[in-house]
Amino acid sequence: MVNRKLKTVLLFALVGALALGGWSCKKDEDNTTSPTGNTGGTDDISIYKKIYGASEVYQDGDYVVIKVNGRPDHKSPYYQGTQWESSLYEAYNGSNPQYNTNPNRIATVNYTFRIPMKPAKASTSQETPMGAMGVSLNGVPFFNQYAAGRAALTSEINSFDQYGGHPAMSGDYHYHVEPNYLTTNKGKDVLLGFLLDGFPVYGPQENGKTITNADLDNYHGHTHATTDYPSGIYHYHITSADPYINGDGFYGTPGTVTR
Repeated sequence: MVNRKLKTVLLFALVGALALGGWSCKKDEDNTTSPTGNTGGTDDISIYKKIYGASEVYQDGDYVVIKVNGRPDHKSPYYQGTQWESSLYEAYNGSNPQYNTNPNRIATVNYTFRIPMKPAKASTSQETPMGAMGVSLNGVPFFNQYAAGRAALTSEINSFDQYGGHPAMSGDYHYHVEPNYLTTNKGKDVLLGFLLDGFPVYGPQENGKTITNADLDNYHGHTHATTDYPSGIYHYHITSADPYINGDGFYGTPGTVTR
């Protein structure tokens, strides 16, 4: 009789231990999912407020909304003949002997970017658009590696001012390549902005090394921890050679931009 009671007690104890153990393992598995994991993102909107050129930055569901006027905060030869000429015009003083100012001038272009706060790799990559594909810290848009008609930048690159940008016909100033004003003042290894798919863009250096295209995948990025995302995230890097900022399209699913 005693043995039968003892067996019953031991059986219930064993079942309880197994149930507790199974519950604990499930909890551990759930806790491996982090908002700053390799597929990206954070609920902390402060990372997006590093875009100091924005007039508004706020969360809308799973997206962050960033509003900018598109004008660079640095000087440029493209401010000549504009209402900002007296304070922001600067003649070209860069190192390109073939530099040739294009006929366009900087204008205010109000953009609203709506990008995912928790980006993830897309099942099918989308091509980057002609026009804004992302936004930099000073509110100037990033454009892709093409001139009009998806031609190479071979000739157009000679119209980039000393800070790496130029305006299109409608006055929308933008960067196709390294934004030298930002990398000079912020550092060549820092966060420089975000593309429309929500993944961050970093400068041309990492851990004291200059990044080349050979260090990156076909989308022009790779995954590991950064200062801003210590748990790791996929991120793009700007390099000195084509495609400069982005390669074969967005790594993630892009949000939207309107103007």
